[in-house]
Amino acid sequence: MDALFDPADFRIPPGVVHVCAAGETPFLRRHDAAFAAYAEDKSHGPAGRERQEARTASARDRAARLFGVEAGDIGFVSSVAEGVSMVVESLDWRDGDEVLLDPDEYPSVAAPLAQKGVTLRFAPMLDPPSVAAAVTPRTRMIAVSAVSFLTSARHDLVALRAAADRVGALLVVDFTQGAGWMPIDARAADFAFAATYKWLLGTTGTAIGYWNRARQPGWAPGTAGWHSIASMGRPDWSRRPALLPDAARFTRGNPAHVALYVLDGAIAYLERFGAPAIEWHVQALTVAMLARLNEAGIASTTPPDPRRHGASVCVQSPHAAAIVAGMERRGVLAWNGRGRVRVSFHGYNGTEDMARAADALVAEWRAANKA
Repeated sequence: MDALFDPADFRIPPGVVHVCAAGETPFLRRHDAAFAAYAEDKSHGPAGRERQEARTASARDRAARLFGVEAGDIGFVSSVAEGVSMVVESLDWRDGDEVLLDPDEYPSVAAPLAQKGVTLRFAPMLDPPSVAAAVTPRTRMIAVSAVSFLTSARHDLVALRAAADRVGALLVVDFTQGAGWMPIDARAADFAFAATYKWLLGTTGTAIGYWNRARQPGWAPGTAGWHSIASMGRPDWSRRPALLPDAARFTRGNPAHVALYVLDGAIAYLERFGAPAIEWHVQALTVAMLARLNEAGIASTTPPDPRRHGASVCVQSPHAAAIVAGMERRGVLAWNGRGRVRVSFHGYNGTEDMARAADALVAEWRAANKA
């Protein structure tokens, strides 16, 4: 199977297999023009600012289509951690309130809650009956990554929504490990976020934020800034300023315009192929990779069923750092961290990349376990 994207569209080093999309994707060459356009627009005063805002609006429209929602439901934050923090800080927490998390949830989702001092309870999000059994009348929120960063397990958001609705809890979702390859319907969530520097082919500095206005019409962040208030006239600070009526209120100050120029072009590139085609492509590679590891006797923590796993294959090992370093010496860029090797595919990979990645991982796994 050939690559779905043209690898020449990306800054992939010559002779290298790039299979670490879950950490960082290679940069699209077309982003050079985005940087140049931003530099030009920034230099042209008010007219240039108007063009910056137009590009932001275009990125917002594309992000809305990506999430399957209206543009007014979408805003931008600097990171998933900031977005989750804004939601956490906006709620009127009461003594005894609880939040349900997976034991291996990513820090951007869990840390804002832990820092707030909210009572955290845990259930395996891959097992919806266990989640349903764990919710109580005190459960205020279920917070989850749509796809696990640690194992690439894909969670059933419809079932988690039902569990949250039983007790009137919020469902907050991080789509970072799915956005860019997986079809998304964000409407299952009350709030959702996605970093843009992984499968979305963008940069750090901006993340997509979603506010489900139909489910949470009265929500307001706990703080504001000049960009998130409704009036740009001279304010009367003796009164509390009204906020923008839609999810643009996520952005309290200037958005990261240059990152949004990049994101606008990145999503436009992905739209040429469509999420269903990208999903089919990367899942064919993950299934083949899992089969290769199984033949070699190497267990993966990634669920074997493609309906239940993402675009990565993960192998737990105390030698993960050495294995990933050895793979790099063989010309394969994978990802290390938290005691596991993670191989992640995107549209610029094909069967040859998968085979080279599998060969390198198997060889280095065997070498590390002989040492």
